[in-house]
Amino acid sequence: MIKEEGNSEDWDLIIKGSTSLFDINFQDIWRYRDLLFMFVKRDFVSFYKQTILGPLWFFIQPIFTTIVFTFVFGNLAGISTDGLPQQLFYLTGITSWNYFSDCLTKTSTVFKDNANIFGKVYFPRLIMPLSIVVSNLVRFGVQLLLLIIMMIYFVMFPTNGTSFHVTYAIAFFPLLVLLMALLGLGLGLIITAVTTKYKDLTFLITFGVSLLMYGTTVIYPLSAAPEKYKRIIELNPMTGIIEAFRFAFLGKGEFSVWSLGYSAIITVIVLFLGILIFNKTEKNFVDTI
Repeated sequence: MIKEEGNSEDWDLIIKGSTSLFDINFQDIWRYRDLLFMFVKRDFVSFYKQTILGPLWFFIQPIFTTIVFTFVFGNLAGISTDGLPQQLFYLTGITSWNYFSDCLTKTSTVFKDNANIFGKVYFPRLIMPLSIVVSNLVRFGVQLLLLIIMMIYFVMFPTNGTSFHVTYAIAFFPLLVLLMALLGLGLGLIITAVTTKYKDLTFLITFGVSLLMYGTTVIYPLSAAPEKYKRIIELNPMTGIIEAFRFAFLGKGEFSVWSLGYSAIITVIVLFLGILIFNKTEKNFVDTI
């Protein structure tokens, strides 16, 4: 149906091409917010509906990872934990890293995993990666609850020679979560756009993220890193975020406003590039996927 130019007010939705590569129609995203939460529910239900333990895996995965890290890196390798209880030290790193890595890995395959939906119906394409960030936030919240429970346990039953305390940096907690989400989102958008043309990269994502973890202070404190590698580790924007996260909850870690500011700047740059490349790719990715 052809509409006359003067009757645009009779239409409640007008679909048109983006005017620029960095064009984000926030009004459209808000209008489709119900679809976003439907995708969140779909991700949650589809992942656990055929499992015996269901959402208990939210707890099981970080618990077993913490046990393995404590045995291998804490006891066998004897890596320092800055005087913190080993279980708390590793769990803070695991909790923050898992949220970032989940946002990154799941967003990095969003084009490939949802090609059938993207090719059939219109909706703001950013809705899909945003739903991944929100659904992973539920998992992060559960693992954060586990961390708080373990902190309470160590307060009630303290370990000799170890101590921790919550610091003023806890006020930065919302910012830390936002940075983890946006950094994972930005990197994921870049990767998912590139893999539409170079599909070989999909095989490197999980492997690469696992290697990246060892370049971040998840299993060791920044203070224990050799001086010649310390600057390289600090270049990883997740290092400043995890150090701040650990300092906020446990009172140990090389936290500074400068390191957090660096992480925020890198996050903004990566997110900008991610949206730029995503907007360019989503116009014709169906032809190449």
